[in-house]
Amino acid sequence: MRIPFMALAVMLLLQSGCSTHHEVQMAPVEIKPIHITIDVNVRVQKDLEDFFGDIDNAEKKLEK
Repeated sequence: MRIPFMALAVMLLLQSGCSTHHEVQMAPVEIKPIHITIDVNVRVQKDLEDFFGDIDNAEKKLEK
């Protein structure tokens, strides 16, 4: 009768020694607005398109 009691006691001691406890804490998430500034120089882009458009038109006239 002593052997099963000792085996049970050893098993309980081993089981309690293997248990762990974990806690995960989530910090509050802070959301901040994002400000983006985009500068677009439309005039330069239009002038470049006109310049290259003139070159393309001149090439088309030469091909004809």
